[in-house]
Amino acid sequence: MTARVARARRAPRAPGAGGARPAHAPATFSSLAAVERAVIGCERCPRLRRYCERIARERKRAFATQAYWGKPVPGFGDPRARLLVIGLAPAAHGGNRTGRVFTGDSSGSWLYEALHRFGFSNQPDSTGRGDRLALTGCYVTAAARCAPPANRPTPRELSRCRPYLEAEIRLLRDVRVIVTLGHIAHRAWLGASGLWERMGPRERPRFAHGAEFALPGGSVLLCSYHPSRQNTNTGRLTRPMWHDVFRRARERVDGLER
Repeated sequence: MTARVARARRAPRAPGAGGARPAHAPATFSSLAAVERAVIGCERCPRLRRYCERIARERKRAFATQAYWGKPVPGFGDPRARLLVIGLAPAAHGGNRTGRVFTGDSSGSWLYEALHRFGFSNQPDSTGRGDRLALTGCYVTAAARCAPPANRPTPRELSRCRPYLEAEIRLLRDVRVIVTLGHIAHRAWLGASGLWERMGPRERPRFAHGAEFALPGGSVLLCSYHPSRQNTNTGRLTRPMWHDVFRRARERVDGLER
């Protein structure tokens, strides 16, 4: 399924639009390191900051002896990535505990196992920032950078995070394949990439597990259900379904490099 670029007469508001935005515009970030520093120091969403700090104080019994990160979680990976993976948000006892996106919870176990299987990671597990995990040709990020209550950031909170994703998209100049994990991540990427405003409603890629879209400029968009327990424990997302998405991601990356 190939999407054409067409400008609507009245472009609808992009996902997450409205509300306050971070003090930095995407163009003001000169590097991924600058984005990382801004994310970690972000205080734009009081509800999320209170929640993450409370979880870091109270902790889960299984991690009672560990020091929680408790701050916004930046993206992670190879600055020369060809593959960009976008999730929803850090988990309360995953990324909010470990300080790395998709790390320390079951969703991360699914993600990094698949990245390792298809040659994007040096190891199949991601347990913490000191575990020597390294990604090759891949960068992992999220629509929201703080763990939200009930895994549901508000539209205003997503809007406040959007410039960070916009900046990562701009700075990751070699990305040619994008994998969006879940509907919210999908809409966040469409908005941050500018495609939401440049495409008409009928032309925008619609989220569905396993859907694949050829994008303007030769890039490829792949969609997958998020590997949350809600999806994996119920069988809505199975390992073969999950592996098929990343197998295709590997094939598309390799094909574009020829």
